[in-house]
Parts: sequence; structure tokens; C-alpha cells
Amino acid sequence: MKRRDFVRALALSPALMDGTATAATATPPATTAPATPPATAAPATPPGPAAARSGTPVFAAVMPAPLRFPRDHGSHSDFRTEWWYLTGWTEDERGVVRGVQVTFFRSRPGVAEGLRSALAPVQILFAHAALADPAAGRLRYDQRAARTVAGLAHAAEATTDCTLDDWSLVLAGNEYRARISARDFTLDLAFRADAPPLAQGDAGVSRKGPDPAQASHYYSRPQLAIAGTLALNGGTLRLTGTAWLDHEWSSAYLAPGARGWDWTGINFDDGAALMAFRIRTAADAPLWAGGTWRAADGAVRTLDPGEVRFTTLRRWRSPRTGIEYPVAVRVDAGPASVNLTPLFDDQELDARGSVGTVYWEGAVRASGGAGAGRGYLELTGYGAALRL
Repeated sequence: MKRRDFVRALALSPALMDGTATAATATPPATTAPATPPATAAPATPPGPAAARSGTPVFAAVMPAPLRFPRDHGSHSDFRTEWWYLTGWTEDERGVVRGVQVTFFRSRPGVAEGLRSALAPVQILFAHAALADPAAGRLRYDQRAARTVAGLAHAAEATTDCTLDDWSLVLAGNEYRARISARDFTLDLAFRADAPPLAQGDAGVSRKGPDPAQASHYYSRPQLAIAGTLALNGGTLRLTGTAWLDHEWSSAYLAPGARGWDWTGINFDDGAALMAFRIRTAADAPLWAGGTWRAADGAVRTLDPGEVRFTTLRRWRSPRTGIEYPVAVRVDAGPASVNLTPLFDDQELDARGSVGTVYWEGAVRASGGAGAGRGYLELTGYGAALRL
């Protein structure tokens, strides 16, 4: 076996994820994600030599600070959790519409902090890619997971540059490029940004709970212009469309009583954009909420928790997991009120092979007082409680 192939096999194997195994004991990939110990955010300082020697994880806290670009397009490895999340609606040359989702996650699980090995799982990357294909009546999706290893899996700090084996998401100038070779489809898509990033919350600090420490650094790129190709069923299709990107990083995202969240990002036909979320308790009561409305003229309004409400209009039960999701909802978010209906119901994503959870993430149409639009709805914690 060539050295690169050997290192690749180890990097992609979860046997070393907990920091206790050696190369000689590596085993084939498992079907569940590595467990991570509970931790809370520490003062906003990166782990120093003492922490590295002891193996004790020290995570940065979210603190009020302006977003800095291009630096904040990149990875923030002193925080525990981070993701770059692209969702969009596409149309091919025949007029067929599909939803597309590409997400890269970076996790610092808090194990193996003191190990010197290049294969120590100090940072782990996960990725999901999904195609909402009405012809299939379900999601076509694939997933990846690996510890960071030079040349095979990395998330750069200077700008968005995420690579996980043969999957990548890279920002050059004002254009993101996603290249994904999944099991039964291949994406090669460019996402062009024609407007500056939209800071969420208070200048990019988005509260996620009653404690100010429960927060994330968060910005979005609505109304991205899609152009590229989809290889599917032996043919290649040219795609155009509109997408949304979220980039978020945190060390203490959810309050202890949180079970999961509902989130939506909608691009409206007139150029407006809406992001709204609510975080739920085990009793399905709202624990926190927030959002941002950017009007067609560019005026931005940040939404307080009391201004955001999700109301279930229709539920769907998965025939595979038995989980029931509110797949059609009404969202009241400050000046915007919309009804969201799914492109089709079965958009459940089983990510137990990477991040260890099952959730619903689907393409939706928006209609109502705020106008017509398209976007995505994400529903987590409707099976087991979500744990980051």
C-alpha cells in the first residue's frame, strides 16, 4: 500500500477518533459518529502549552467583536463547532427543479489534545451533500468524516477552503466552488456573491439561549447565483439557480434544556431575504428564537425572540425512522409572514454515519404576505435530542 493510501485509510477511519487507538489497531469506518465529552466555553483564548500538555480542552467563547473578512470566511479552530452550509434551488436546461445542499462541519471534540501524532483527532471534519430530486421522491445524499490530515482533510483559516478527500468547498474572490463526488451524483457548482455578507444577530453575534454565553458568530450570504453541472443517471445537466450560505462557529451553541431547532433561509423573488430560527425544549416549547429580514432595497432588520414564531401546518412521518416532522409551517418573523411548503415530503437525512443524528432538511417554497420565494427548512431534534 502506498504511504498516501495508508494515511488516507487511517484519516478516514474512526478507530483513532477517540485518541486511544494506534495505527496498528485502526478498523474500517463505523456507522456512528464518535462520541464527544460534554464541555463548555472557556475564556476567549486559544489553548496554550499547558492545555496541550495536559490534554485538557480549552475552547474559545463567543465575545462581541466585529466580523473581519476575509479572515472570518476561514476556519476558527479554537472554537468547538463550526459549519459552512450551502442550500439552494436549481433548474436544469429542461426546466426540472431540484434542491441542493452541501455542508462542511468542523468539530474539535476535546480528546487527544496532548497527543503529538499527526493523526491525533484534535480536529474532525464532516460533510454532507444532498440532492432533493422530485423524480426520486426522496433525498439522494452522501456523507464523509475524517480527522484533519494534511493533503486529505483540512479547513483553512485564511478563507473558506474546506477539503475532505475528494470533496471541497473553496472561496476565490466573490465565488464559492463546490466539487462533490457522491455515491449516485456529482456536483460541480459555482455560487457567486453579489453583495457583502449579512451579519446575523448583534453585528455577527447570534444569541441561541437565555444565557449570553449560548451564542455563535454567524453571517449569511443570501441570493447567491448558482451555475455549474450535475452528473446524474449517466448524463450531465447544466444547472442555474439561487442559493444561501451560512457560516457559523461556537463553543456553547445550545442551552442545557434545548432539544433541537427549526431554521429557515428564504431567497425571495424580489431580492429580499429572510433567516428565522427557533430553539425548542423537550416539550416542544420555544426556548429562544431570532432572525434577520433584509428587504429588497437592502434595509436590514434584526428580529428579537418575541418577533419569531413557527406554526405547524402539516406533519409527515418518516416510513424509515418513524420520526414525525412539521414539514409545512407558517413563519411569522417581524414584518415578514410566509407559508413554507416542501418540494416533496421525504427529505429526511440520516447522518448517523457522520455527525450521528437524523434530521429533516428540505427545499421549500415560500408564499404569503412577504411574497414568493424559495429556500430551505431544517428540522432537528424531532427524534433523539440533538447533541453538538
